[in-house]
Amino acid sequence: MPSSLNQVRKAVIPVAGLGTRLLPVTKSQPKEMLPVGRKPAVQYIVEELEAAGIRDMLLVTGRKKTAIEDHFDPDPELRQRLTAAGNTDLLELLNFAENDTAFYYVRQSTQSGNGDAVRLGRRFCGDDVFVVAFGDSIIKSNGRKSVLDRMIETHLLRHSSCTVAVERVPEEDAPKYGVVVPAEPVDERFDISDLVEKPARGTAPSNLAIAARYVFSPEIFDALDVTPPGKGGEVWLADAIRILLKQGRRVTCVTLNEGEQRYDIGNFESYYRAFVDFALADERYGYLLRQYLMRKLG
Repeated sequence: MPSSLNQVRKAVIPVAGLGTRLLPVTKSQPKEMLPVGRKPAVQYIVEELEAAGIRDMLLVTGRKKTAIEDHFDPDPELRQRLTAAGNTDLLELLNFAENDTAFYYVRQSTQSGNGDAVRLGRRFCGDDVFVVAFGDSIIKSNGRKSVLDRMIETHLLRHSSCTVAVERVPEEDAPKYGVVVPAEPVDERFDISDLVEKPARGTAPSNLAIAARYVFSPEIFDALDVTPPGKGGEVWLADAIRILLKQGRRVTCVTLNEGEQRYDIGNFESYYRAFVDFALADERYGYLLRQYLMRKLG
């Protein structure tokens, strides 16, 4: 692991969203705990952060989110039962809760926007550079360096105030996302001059959409403090990033590579795709599922 990655050890994971687009399944279950293959969605985000050297994680929770806390708690009683039964394979599957990652929790009591959720991490992050990873978006990386590795490295090398992951999307899909305005020729890494949240159809300044991963320097908290409520009366992270830009701060983007893919777990269409893709990749059951689908669709 490059030494530069060791300088960033903290992450804020907002998981307080209501998940209304996934009702009724999310009425009593956090969307972040929906299964994607063999794991709940939020476990993939935590493992992505751990692979980038993050060991201190603050989850910003809300009502009906205690299942997330339970999932990452060690369970000595369950381990004892599995040990007594000789279920070593199942014991290995529980190792994610037994490593040296420290989990912290803070509650967002009212739905006041994703910017407000990040602001709740101020005391936890202090003066440190930190990562923000939204708990309903999985990014699958196949290369030697994940997009998060490249973001942290870029952020530190360029002394940016904010570094954002972006993905190329079809022009007709741009109104669904926050879209960036490049300030220089687009490459694997580039600075931006502005961003537009959910632009009207046909007005998007680029096809580069924000992909739910950020690296921030601590000045983002001052920007959030002066960010007025936006759409829905809530504080939005995109508006705070625009304040950084107006202050002359550097905001950099890192693009997802061809072998990387983002899965949005916030709606049924994308969730179904995520489940199928991860299930097909399962070493034990993927082949059987593939055969089933071929018979079903043939």
